[in-house]
Amino acid sequence: MRHADVEKLCLSLPGATLSVQWGEERVYKVGGKMFAMMGPKSDKPHHLYFKAGETSFHILTHLRHIIPAPYLARAYWVYLERLDALGSKELKAYLERAHAQVAMGLSKKKRTALGIGERRDA
Repeated sequence: MRHADVEKLCLSLPGATLSVQWGEERVYKVGGKMFAMMGPKSDKPHHLYFKAGETSFHILTHLRHIIPAPYLARAYWVYLERLDALGSKELKAYLERAHAQVAMGLSKKKRTALGIGERRDA
């Protein structure tokens, strides 16, 4: 997945916004809470941080080019040293899950205002 594809995907998720912080880091948020961060387009190779669940964190950090995210690992964030560390379908699924995890931590009122529905367990 390319830098532009990741940005397009993140911003297509319900209630997602982009904020440029800490220099040129592109921070993707839902309800004011971060779910992913990516370096500027000028950085090569592109890197990406995102929130993972506890199990996913332990699986992902055993893969090549994926490490615990500095300063955020205790909250189960991972750092992809390059965007091709995961296939496009896998990366899309993990980013959607990161968004959903953070969104579910928002109040019901805030989720409703952002157009985010209730989670349905299968």
